[in-house]
Amino acid sequence: MESAEIARRFLRFFEERGHKVVPSASLIAEDPTLLLVNAGMVPFKPYFLGQRKPPANRLTTAQKCVRTPDIDEVGKTTRHATFFQMLGNFSIGDYFKSEVIPFAWELLTRSESEGGFGFPPERLWATVYLDDDEALDIWHNKIGLPLDRIQRRDLADNYWHMGVPGPGGPCSEIYYDRGPEYGRDGGPIADENRYLEVWNLVFMQDQLGEVRNKVDFDIVGELPSKNIDTGMGLERMAAILQGVDNIYEIDTTYKILDKAAELTKTRYGRDPRADVSLRVIADHVRTGTMLVADGVLPSNEGRGYVLRRILRRSVRNLRLLGSGDDRYMHDLTDVAIEVMGAQYPELRADAPQIHAVIDAEEASFLGTLRTGTAIFDVAVEETKRKAGGTLSGDQAFQLHDTYGFPIDLTLEMAAEQGLKVDEEGFRRLMKEQRERAKADAAAKKTGNADISVFGQLLEKAGKVEFLGYDLTEADTAIAGILVDGVSVPAAGAGTTVEIVLGRTPFYAEGGGQLADQGVIRTGGGEVEILDVQQPLAGLFVHRGKVRTGEVKLGEEAHAEIDVERRRAISRSHSATHLVHRGFKNALGETAAQAGSENSPGRFRFDFTASGAVPASVLREVEDEVNAVLINDLKVNAFYTSQAEARAMGALAMFGEKYGDEVRVVEIGEYSRELCGGTHVHSSGQLGLVKVLGEQSVGAGVRRVEALVGIDAFRFLARESLLVAQLTEQLKARREELPERVEGIVTRLRAAEKDLEKLRSAQVLQVAGDLAAKARDVHGVSVVAHRAPDGTGADDLRKLALDVRGRFPADRPAMIVIAGVPSDRPVVVAAVNEAGRDRGLKAGRLVGVAAKALGGGGGGKDDVAQGGGTRPESIDDALQLVQETIAGQLG
Repeated sequence: MESAEIARRFLRFFEERGHKVVPSASLIAEDPTLLLVNAGMVPFKPYFLGQRKPPANRLTTAQKCVRTPDIDEVGKTTRHATFFQMLGNFSIGDYFKSEVIPFAWELLTRSESEGGFGFPPERLWATVYLDDDEALDIWHNKIGLPLDRIQRRDLADNYWHMGVPGPGGPCSEIYYDRGPEYGRDGGPIADENRYLEVWNLVFMQDQLGEVRNKVDFDIVGELPSKNIDTGMGLERMAAILQGVDNIYEIDTTYKILDKAAELTKTRYGRDPRADVSLRVIADHVRTGTMLVADGVLPSNEGRGYVLRRILRRSVRNLRLLGSGDDRYMHDLTDVAIEVMGAQYPELRADAPQIHAVIDAEEASFLGTLRTGTAIFDVAVEETKRKAGGTLSGDQAFQLHDTYGFPIDLTLEMAAEQGLKVDEEGFRRLMKEQRERAKADAAAKKTGNADISVFGQLLEKAGKVEFLGYDLTEADTAIAGILVDGVSVPAAGAGTTVEIVLGRTPFYAEGGGQLADQGVIRTGGGEVEILDVQQPLAGLFVHRGKVRTGEVKLGEEAHAEIDVERRRAISRSHSATHLVHRGFKNALGETAAQAGSENSPGRFRFDFTASGAVPASVLREVEDEVNAVLINDLKVNAFYTSQAEARAMGALAMFGEKYGDEVRVVEIGEYSRELCGGTHVHSSGQLGLVKVLGEQSVGAGVRRVEALVGIDAFRFLARESLLVAQLTEQLKARREELPERVEGIVTRLRAAEKDLEKLRSAQVLQVAGDLAAKARDVHGVSVVAHRAPDGTGADDLRKLALDVRGRFPADRPAMIVIAGVPSDRPVVVAAVNEAGRDRGLKAGRLVGVAAKALGGGGGGKDDVAQGGGTRPESIDDALQLVQETIAGQLG
């Protein structure tokens, strides 16, 4: 039974029992605690926690998952994999133990002809949590499973959670007895190699707080309702139902493994070390393909690093098998797309983009390997010459920092040479580098001062009183002066300084609001303030430059902010609150603020959303917010306890930490938020809010940018002028512009299609002549033709197929057409059925040509396409193909 059929049967079984089939969520987790979806229930977590209303109370899915903590074990064992699919049925407050256990038993034991999996009942075992008498009773009295095939197990085995705060609960696992040839008798407790877990039924009822490890966690309460979460590993089920011993030999993995063996001229099952590499490649290519398909791109951090590491391990293992500088990832990705495409058709549609990402990463890493391996070899030789057994941390760090070698790659290569790596030294150097980077980032905000200096200032000057909510200028005194991070008694003209005042009207950057700018004047000098930060709570550090005279410690001073700038920023901040409320009203309470920046006249607002926000919703939010401005609602700010603020429904920014006392800003009855920023006195002061658009800035996070006040008016004025120019040029009224522009675009597209048809016709005119002049090579008609430059790739393909179709069915024919559509050469090969019977394969021959062109390509045996980077080599590539054909046939 193929993997796709196993998934179809599972989903159909539960759909017939009232479950809504939910497509697999993206591997990019919306959960901020996760980089990637690592369990089948992850997308359903908000439903279990009561944070979001489910589409139905009964759900079922086949969910893609990626898990990498055991990545070093992949290939070494036959059970570890980075990508897997989890079949699951879920109940959100609907059914519980007494329903889910019979569901599982029926599906497993029902015959294949009746839509089940056909497991012999006598070979199934069950485990339950230590004190779960209810589950044991259902298994024994309702299902009829003998007591000697039901085993109790502890937290380590029969309690499930995600490893992070969230839902959890006891579980019941179902095992399949593979027989005495796989291990000893005695059930799952005795031998989990013989008794293979096939399904885990989780009775989710607990809300977990801190999770320290698998068996050490805090249960902080019950979930809003009792839920069911089950997980059946599709790959493990496939191994059982396909009669193979491990997940690398099932249909969706072995085909990739087999292709890797073919490309590297290796045979699986002969050499244990080669087998490990083949299994790593098979697993990682499939994982990398699925990650790229879901929008993950290789990078040096986060999920992008997970993908980069996986792809580079694939390339590295191909080289271990003797691939050299040959690029095989394209062909392997083709197989992965083909085998997984039955379940995920979007893979086939997105194949070009998937190939582009993986091919580019392979090319980049091959360059890295060539350089880095040479450096590694020198380091190994030096280490062995000194009779050492360990590569130094410095050498490992250089390979990582300069040549892009991940530390796990260095560890693998060193082990192959019989050496160890000073991992502790490497990690120390990495930590020092990170600390330097943090210091550099901090320096941009707080100068180069040691944080201890600020601590001393805070201790000496005390907490700075902030006056900016009520005042824009104030008399104060100089409580501290820093120059290059050192406290000084005075600073003269031209000096960049950091100044601490006894009290200040300047707002320090925070909560998304930019800092105030302005001036500090003393009896002897004047300082222009460009930035204000709070390196420590209660300490306002004003950064700027002494414009005239000299400022001295202890002097009386007058601080004055740039009032117009402050007003513009305050308008933006108030507008952010209104837009936040507007999106919650439009999209639901899950549209939570995830960041913002309030600048003079404009702001950006990030919020959580599962997908792009339609233009109609943006317009609705914009209209709603501007209606609030017209109503000129009063803006009020007050302090209260955090508990009281939340009881009022005040919104808090996700991830933000608040003290016991909080400041609440409310705009009439429309908006109420916890906020320490500055705001307008009434909503009418904003004038106008104009939403410019929205975009994605990460998984599950969207960003809206907007203009406020005079900036919004100026934008609309420019738009109006543009419309006026269009009405003049097109001689149409404003309301007619969309229709008129659409008509012009339609006619332009029609003209382009006509031109394309004309070009195609001109290209195909030569098809008959090419077929007539075909060269006979050992009884095969061979056409090797260079099309005129500028001929499109689609036209090259059409021409090759047209020429192939002009030969009689019983006449073997091989056609290769090459050209340069733009600046890069493209080659297409086509073979008829009689030619394939002679052993000719389009994919292989197009690969020969593409390699000569400095690129790669492939495809099926009947038609294939490739490309390269060297258009000057087209004639050589065509000649090489003809020689290859002659050699093969001869």
